[in-house]
Amino acid sequence: MGRLKIGFVTGEYPPMQGGIGAHCHALAAALSDAGHRVAIYTDRRGVSDDSRTALTPDGGHWRWGSLRAIDAWARRERLDVVNLHYQTAMYQMSPFIHILPDVVRAAPVVTTFHDLRVPYLFPKAGRVRTWVVHRLARASAGTVSTNHEDAAALRQVAPSVPVELIPIGSSVRTGLPPDFDAASFRLERGVQPDETVIAHFGFMNHSKGIEVLLDTLAALRAEGLPVRLWMVGGRTGASDPTNADFAAQIDRKITALGLVDAVHWSGFVDEPTASAYLTAADVVALPFLDGASYRRSSLMAVINHGCTIVTTAPVVDVPAFHDGENLRLVPPGDVMALTEALRQLAQDPANRETLRAGARVLRGVFDWGEIARANADFFTRIIQKGRT
Repeated sequence: MGRLKIGFVTGEYPPMQGGIGAHCHALAAALSDAGHRVAIYTDRRGVSDDSRTALTPDGGHWRWGSLRAIDAWARRERLDVVNLHYQTAMYQMSPFIHILPDVVRAAPVVTTFHDLRVPYLFPKAGRVRTWVVHRLARASAGTVSTNHEDAAALRQVAPSVPVELIPIGSSVRTGLPPDFDAASFRLERGVQPDETVIAHFGFMNHSKGIEVLLDTLAALRAEGLPVRLWMVGGRTGASDPTNADFAAQIDRKITALGLVDAVHWSGFVDEPTASAYLTAADVVALPFLDGASYRRSSLMAVINHGCTIVTTAPVVDVPAFHDGENLRLVPPGDVMALTEALRQLAQDPANRETLRAGARVLRGVFDWGEIARANADFFTRIIQKGRT
């Protein structure tokens, strides 16, 4: 079909803090680079920094009126396809977003499921929560899964709806500050030459395994190893209010373990500064409790930076991930295994470099140009199917 007119619906967009907003921003830019036109319907806090991308703010807080407004917006923009970006917390827990494909008639609705896990709707909602998510999949003209787990689930719950597995890319572009020097950067943050820096990247929530990482840090320091932890990025993001409560729990745990002086918080930083943190760290630890997955934008970011990465074994087979070659994989929730992996890497610079080299090869899988092409090709197939 050539150039497409694509509409994104997303509950967050920069400068709002959140991985899906960052994903939509990067994907819109890559699609625009490929010659497609992208319009975005989003939260009123979203701001466009690209003259090629027009933003329309939501005025209904994702209630019924939003759905009618999205249909009118799609007609006004003469869209070929509406791409709903879905995740549990991003639409203020509104149940209305799940019936968007039933309301929009101006163009086919393709839903990108960034996370198929069910939302909280109301107390004792029970199977209703699962039902509304599965209904959204079945009502969509096509679905995109960003990870292997959800792709398999979508094929089961909506067998008649086309499913495409398309990974997310890095939400942080590589590009260091002018005159960056890793040794000076570390020293400015209190790191001594003999110390090993372990970094964690991304917002905090219960699934990230941060409590496991803190127990590991305490164990390593108890052994006498000179290690520090950098917590890189904003603490809670803009979409999930439960993250703030969890952050307070983490603060209390750091104090209880006597780690206040060993943990450095960067706060929300710009992309060059985030790149500097990731580049200057010796190891990045992402001990997800539910296993490493393509759904994790923080993992994509550190792969893109060619970091030495320790993360947790996926719950399903991910062919691109190879333990000891491009990632070090440990069982989820296992403090002893994570401690052993980080101890070995702290003491073995050659092993760290092997993993860095493997990550640099792996990042080609998550190139934004390829991701944009895959999305455009899938949208084209769905549009053409609707016309036959």
